[in-house]
Amino acid sequence: MKGAHRGNHSAHHIMPASVRAALGPTNTGKTHYALTRMMAHSSGIIGFPLRLLARENYERLVKAKGERSVALITGEEKIVPPGARWFACTVEAMPLDRKAEFVAVDEIQLASDPDRGHIFTDRLLHARGTVETLFLGAETIRPLLQKLVPGIEIDTRTRLSSLVSTGPTKLSRLPPRSAIVAFSMAEVYALAEVIRRRRGGCAVIMGQLSPRTRNAQVELYQNREVDYLVATDAIGMGLNMDVDHVALAQLSKFDGTSPRPLFPQEIAQIAGRAGRGMKDGTFGTTADCPPMSAATIEAVEQHRFDPIQRLYWRNHELDFTNPRALLASLTVAPPFRGLTAGRVASDVTTLESLVLDPEIREVAKGRRATSLLWEVCQIPDFRKLGDDSHTRLCARLFLHILKEGAVPANWMEGHIKGFARVDGDIDTLMHRLTGVRVCSYVAARTEWSRHSATWQERAREVEDLLSDALHERLTARFVDRRATSLLRRLDAETDRNILSAVTTDGDVIVEGHSIGKIRGFALQADTTGGPDHQIIMRAGRKALLQEIPRRVRLFQEAPDSALSLDTETGLLSWEGIALGKLIAGKTFLQPAVRLFSGEFADTNQRNQVENRLLRYVRTMIERDMAILFKAEQAVTNQPDLRGIVHRLHEDGGITSLLPPDRMLPQQAKRSLRKIGVEVGRFAIFFPALLRPRPLGLMTLLTQLRLGESLTIPAPGRVSLPWDLVAGVPGWLQAGQTGIRLDIAERSVAELEHLTRKQDHPAPAGLASRFGVKTDMVPGILTALGIAHRPPSAASPSHAGPPAPLMLLFDRRTRAGRRRPKASGQRTSRPTAVRQDSPFAALAILRE
Repeated sequence: MKGAHRGNHSAHHIMPASVRAALGPTNTGKTHYALTRMMAHSSGIIGFPLRLLARENYERLVKAKGERSVALITGEEKIVPPGARWFACTVEAMPLDRKAEFVAVDEIQLASDPDRGHIFTDRLLHARGTVETLFLGAETIRPLLQKLVPGIEIDTRTRLSSLVSTGPTKLSRLPPRSAIVAFSMAEVYALAEVIRRRRGGCAVIMGQLSPRTRNAQVELYQNREVDYLVATDAIGMGLNMDVDHVALAQLSKFDGTSPRPLFPQEIAQIAGRAGRGMKDGTFGTTADCPPMSAATIEAVEQHRFDPIQRLYWRNHELDFTNPRALLASLTVAPPFRGLTAGRVASDVTTLESLVLDPEIREVAKGRRATSLLWEVCQIPDFRKLGDDSHTRLCARLFLHILKEGAVPANWMEGHIKGFARVDGDIDTLMHRLTGVRVCSYVAARTEWSRHSATWQERAREVEDLLSDALHERLTARFVDRRATSLLRRLDAETDRNILSAVTTDGDVIVEGHSIGKIRGFALQADTTGGPDHQIIMRAGRKALLQEIPRRVRLFQEAPDSALSLDTETGLLSWEGIALGKLIAGKTFLQPAVRLFSGEFADTNQRNQVENRLLRYVRTMIERDMAILFKAEQAVTNQPDLRGIVHRLHEDGGITSLLPPDRMLPQQAKRSLRKIGVEVGRFAIFFPALLRPRPLGLMTLLTQLRLGESLTIPAPGRVSLPWDLVAGVPGWLQAGQTGIRLDIAERSVAELEHLTRKQDHPAPAGLASRFGVKTDMVPGILTALGIAHRPPSAASPSHAGPPAPLMLLFDRRTRAGRRRPKASGQRTSRPTAVRQDSPFAALAILRE
């Protein structure tokens, strides 16, 4: 500092120390002007309202003056090279015991903030450069500046660009390069989620973020990886970004005690982030926010606001005789009008709590102990847990430093190590960051620990670790880089230039991003649901403008072997990819096709695909049911058989017996049998169509006609419970059992042949033939109309074997077949032999 003192001395003789203010709205170049003025002096200190701004301007100064000449002092960081001459600080951390030619305070109007205002007021009244003092702020503080600093020179600066209201705008309609501002973390998250879905993604800025995370988020926006920014009012404090439009999602905020409407000057401070340099900006409201009043809009556009009426003040001449005296000096009334006591700050509430602690009261005696106690109470409560944990932490630290001369190494090690974890969600990481900031603050007090440089480094490493993890989490949650990139390229003016391709594997690439796969004629996007899905689909459709016509051509030329029909579901596929489904058509053998949605440019493309599928289905029906079509050609010149074959054609190969069919001459039946048609007791049918492949197709076509699901029985089954096969073609109901039609017809014909002259015992393998248990056979015979006598159980009172199941010669049926009966004519039946008669066994032997 020797050189600095010499500089101060010489400059002091050249010109008197001046106190000046540069007042005006945002974007007037005040900060740049202050830095330029500072660097023109041999030494300087400038105080900023945020740690982030102090860091940002420290880096600017380093570029201009070199690392060795510039210092950074904030609550949590101290970089003070031995030869440092220019200091970038937070307002709270300005080293006022150090003389400097130039002293500046940014955003001096924050002296009217009930929480931090007393710090700014103190700097306004007491921080002075030996040559020049400069206050930067809003025009609203002018009257109080002139009153509190007599003789101050005020330079009024005008905004370099205009700021115009555009009124309310829907979130989905916000222009790119917009900042959306809310006043709570929950609201910021909710808005960021909507922006990600609608517009691909956004950066997130909140006061609680570390400078490293905040810078990374700002960079995300500045590098145009995203076009939107969702922030708290933290962006109102000097964050310079390329924002064209500021949209407020709320017009009120919680100010620490209760919700209140925003003041017009607060709206202006936030809206003023829009339009930087010579570029004009716009502002308005969005989401569910009510419109701004005309008076507020006019005030913001014209930069005309009511002047600040009072500044918050706290006594800086403190009495360190003892803690009680210190508390009393902190609550001294303001010395004159225009100054007022602010809210009780957290350092005072902490002091009040500790003074009540008997252990603290016992040792906090004298100036040294009281001064240390006050310094410890000023550790910021970054965590804001709402309990007494911060007070307890301060108490432990005070006792350690007072009794041991330093904060124990194991305390620092334990705390810092405890926060060095990157698992958990966004809120968990932010909570850990606030914890490590407390450690950074303690480590930055070099007199409190023996290896403060080591602890500062360790704390900074953990903060960086957590900051990077938090940035990654925020980006992963609120940024879809692919959707953002595609949205930009899909703007109307760039549609013609969009770069897209489809790989041989069907991957759809747009502007270098894989957005999904083309399966058949449909685009399957990688995302499912959500508005960003629409973005992807829009991009994909552009990529497919050439691909779909090519695929339609390929499909038209594809052989039938590349197509398939699932007879259980009716799905039609091309190379394993379902394109559509069979539905009921004009007739049983002419089904229609319902094509699944695809990226077809017009109905012509759809029709071409549909027609190709219909051709395939027609070929399949003609192949699997060829016997039906051949029969139709064979009876062209036989009018008596044409009607029957036509019915078979309409019913799919199996038709019910009508009364005239029973009177068919044997010659006609033989002619039908030659072309594969069987006229049975129960139906007229093609036995060949009951083989597995044609039966599967017939079942599917029946399903379409009935509009209900049918299950094709496994090949080889000849009977099943009727409820499983009801409606399935080729199956006949016999009570509760379903019998395959061809088996039923053949069995009935054989059984009638056995009883054509007389009664006959049932063949031994009848149950096996029907595929049922023996005790079910009588019921099935009854249902099929076969006259029979059930078997008798073995009886101990009668000799000989029990009577078997008998098939009975039905004289009525035979007589009826030989000659027609007259109406009312009765036919006598033979008297049946009683089963328990001794003659029953003789009857069996005779037969």
